[in-house]
Amino acid sequence: MYARSALRALSSTSSLTSARLFSSSAARHTRVAVLGAGGGIGQPLSLLLKNDPLVSSLSLYDIKGAPGVAADVSHVDAAGEVNGYAADQLDQALEGVEVVVIPAGVPRKPGMTRDDLFNTNASIVRDLASAVARVSPEAHILVISNPVNSTVPIVAATLEKAGVFNPARVFGVTTLDVVRAARFLSSLAGVTPAEAPVTVIGGHSGATIVPLLSQSAHGKKVSGEAYDKLVHRIQYGGDEVVKAKDGAGSATLSMAYAGAKFTNALLRGLNGQKGVVTPTFVKNPLFADQGVDFFATNVELGVSGVEKIHPIGEISAQETKLLDACLPELKKNIAKGKEFVAQSAQA
Repeated sequence: MYARSALRALSSTSSLTSARLFSSSAARHTRVAVLGAGGGIGQPLSLLLKNDPLVSSLSLYDIKGAPGVAADVSHVDAAGEVNGYAADQLDQALEGVEVVVIPAGVPRKPGMTRDDLFNTNASIVRDLASAVARVSPEAHILVISNPVNSTVPIVAATLEKAGVFNPARVFGVTTLDVVRAARFLSSLAGVTPAEAPVTVIGGHSGATIVPLLSQSAHGKKVSGEAYDKLVHRIQYGGDEVVKAKDGAGSATLSMAYAGAKFTNALLRGLNGQKGVVTPTFVKNPLFADQGVDFFATNVELGVSGVEKIHPIGEISAQETKLLDACLPELKKNIAKGKEFVAQSAQA
């Protein structure tokens, strides 16, 4: 019962109705791989995806624990098949898959610098992207591994180096920022999160996260100190979880939920559902002239992946200031990812 409740929460009522429609025999059911399935995000993400009616099979891979997770999840009474793969079976895990979700990596731990985190996760993501390029070059790749602002450019540069980069098929999952924005705003407004959607643009860390509250019926009513506190909470909501877990972890459950929600949106788009629009961090021309060629904004998802990148629309003076702070930081993050791949090629 609880697993089915979790699935119901993945979408609004309208999108869930569409998901049920597309779960019919006429739907294009999709083979999905989770790389990093044994981790704190990977395990609940695998459970949620097992319950997605558009997932025909799950390939769960990790350097440790994935076969056990697969055996556990496979007992859930949903239709999709589940297979687990050990550390030396990455290629087998990727054979025939159409969507690859990457939560692999390590969370920041006490004593670990941001550079330490970057170097570890950058290497992991680069190697996984190389395997996808080799085995399933036409797969859609959903990057959860942090720092997303840098890991998505790493994936893109790695695929480009292999000659298989398609910008319509590489996504940074920034859905947790959207989920948090709706949750936090709805609490202030006294409504449900479904009634308080917020478009969140930019990147996926700190000041690069720009919530467009002025485009929300409830968000435009928030001002002054309440506005500043809400924006800060959306940008740094992860810190709440890290503090509450007292060094024992970061946002894993909410990130798994957000990852499953975005995966479901992509699957609905791949199935031909019209009007599937959500923010995601992709190759994006909106600010490319400022050296920011990856950017999260509303994207329409369709049978090819990225069908249309929407402009940000009219924004407030406060949001303009947030965007001005976002762009130079995001530019540095993107450059760092690209530089990592370039240096790897020279090594």
